[in-house]
Order: sequence, then C-alpha cells, then structure tokens
Amino acid sequence: MWMAGRFAVAADPSGMLVHSRTPRNSETRLPKLVESWITPNDLFYVRSHAPVPEIDAGQFRLTVEGLVDKRLSISLEELAGAFAQREVVATLTCAGNRRSEHSAVKPVSGVQWQAGAIGNAKWSGVALADLLKKAGLRDGAKHVWFEGLDQVERSDGVIPFGASIPIEKALADEPAMPGTLVATRMNGEPLPAHHGFPVRTVVPGYIGARSVKWLGKIVVSDRPSPNHYVATAYRLVEESTPENWAAASILYDYPLNAVTCLPEPGARLSAGPVSVSGFALAPANAGQTVRRVELSTDGGRHWTAATFQSPAVPYCWRLWSAELKLAAGMTDLVVRATDSAGGTQAEKVPWNLKGYMFNAWHHTRVTAS
Repeated sequence: MWMAGRFAVAADPSGMLVHSRTPRNSETRLPKLVESWITPNDLFYVRSHAPVPEIDAGQFRLTVEGLVDKRLSISLEELAGAFAQREVVATLTCAGNRRSEHSAVKPVSGVQWQAGAIGNAKWSGVALADLLKKAGLRDGAKHVWFEGLDQVERSDGVIPFGASIPIEKALADEPAMPGTLVATRMNGEPLPAHHGFPVRTVVPGYIGARSVKWLGKIVVSDRPSPNHYVATAYRLVEESTPENWAAASILYDYPLNAVTCLPEPGARLSAGPVSVSGFALAPANAGQTVRRVELSTDGGRHWTAATFQSPAVPYCWRLWSAELKLAAGMTDLVVRATDSAGGTQAEKVPWNLKGYMFNAWHHTRVTAS
C-alpha cells in the first residue's frame, strides 16, 4: 500500500490500484493502460456503489415499461436470439477520473481516482433502439431510465444504482455505433461479474455512470430518472445546497482529456532521450476524435507533437507516443489534446464539490540524472 496524495491506495498483483474491495473500486495502473488499444477485462477499471448482486441467469428477465405500447419481459435467451446482435468498440470513463488532482487543490469526497478509471473494450449485445421499437413508444417519451439490480445502502434507505438518458441518445442508432447498447458480452466473453453480468448498458460518449451494470429494468418516461445518481449526484456544483443541485445540469458527455502513462510520476530516468506514451479521449459530439496531442517540458512555452499509435475512431480513445529530450534535474511533463472540432484542453479547470470531469493539462513530474 502507498499514498496517493493523502489517500491510501492498495497495490494489486493484477496491475490494478484498489481503492476499496467491497464494493469493488479499482483503476488500471497507467503503464498497463497503454499496452493495448483494447483493455483486457481483468485490467478494466471497476466502479461500483454496492456489492455484486447474486443473479440467476436462468431466471433473469429484463423488463421494458413506462411510456410504451407493450411492456416487455425478456430473457437472456431471447436477448441473444430474438434481436439483431451488435458489436462495437467504445471507451468508458468514470466522471471522477483524475479526481485526486481536484483534491490536491481543495479536498473533495468520493473515490480518489488517479487517471486510470478508463478503458476501451469491444461490447456485444442489442441496440436499445431495437428494444424500444419492439415495445413501441408512446407520446411524451423523452427520457429512458436504467435501473440496476444492485442494492446501494444509503442513509435514507437502500436503492438500486440508476441512470437515464435523453430519448434522442437512446434512438441514435447508426450503422457503426448504436446510441446505446444493451450489452451481454465484453471483449468476446460474457460480462464479468464486476462489469455487470448478465446485462448492462453501454452508452458511447457518455460518462460511465450512465452505463448501468446488472441492468434489470428499462423505463421510458417524460422526465429524467428520479434516482439519486441522476437527480442529486453527478452534477457540477461548488456548494452543496438544494438550489445548486437543482440548477446544475445533468452530466452526460465526457470531456476532452489526455494523460501521460509512461513514464510514471516520480520516475528516475537517465538524462537525454526518453520515450513518453499515454492516451487521449475526445468528446463524442458529432463523431469527434482526437486530432492532436502535444507535450511540453517547460510549462507550456514550447510544445512537441506526439505520434498516434491507434486510429481515430469516434467514441474511442487514441494511444500516442513521443520522444523527448530531458535535461538533468526535475522535469514536469505536461500533455494536452486537441479534438477534431478544434477544442483544446485548458491549463486549469474550475474546482467542483465532487471532483467530476477533471481535464486540465496532465502533469507528470520525473527526475533525470
């Protein structure tokens, strides 16, 4: 175990940093993240608000209800056999990724994620749009709720983890990417328990909190979900008041971000040429991708362009690498990304109470001799 700032983090032989074991919250060690464009299941970050629920796959039923013409109750066998199967590659990232950097400015609560709460996987399943077409949408349908089968213990009682998305996102079914996938497989295998077996949602381009694990119920509604994790969480506020929470927008799209994975913070290197590598992720609006990644060793006065090691695919990260020359002494490696719409990461971002969406320039301090 070592300290990340003032927070203890446990090392795991698998290459994960474990923040808690029950419920499981773990992130990928940064060097492992850049070994492959597709993140292996056992190295994919885990974000859970409750223990893994016990689910009998043979008795499992996924329900679709609310503002629909016909309520559906679907078995796993029917999901696999009665609907067209889709396979897509998409990146998921926690809204709290890099939260510990917010805490370095001013303490924030929550899992103190470093920069490894992100992963890219091949997901297989059924387009949510196909389920909604089967059920038939009634007038007034504007949002789709997702309800998990987990049991989150809170001071005001036990609730499932939940999310919702606008109906437009649910129906945004394109040949290459559905607006939302009701997934049953991850990287060619049945969903692992910690990743939502037997069914989860995957919402490309949205923060991971909208991709609900252990999915049990889909509800079509005229309003966003009243679940705590939509109504009073995952919003940007500076002060916790009912007025601020109500006024803040619901978080959906993840932000532009870039992170250096190698060398690791605190590394001791030989002066001279050094290889640097990492990942970058663009917002997924209108199919944006990462267009440019740049690094600086002098606080942003001069920049060196990185070379991409993976293709520009909407809804997916890009891996990159660069060769830099380090002088003897301590150096702060800074990285920033620019997306295909011309947006570039800011040097600093405003602090918020929950430490969400941190995407300022990423710093990696190393020493060369």
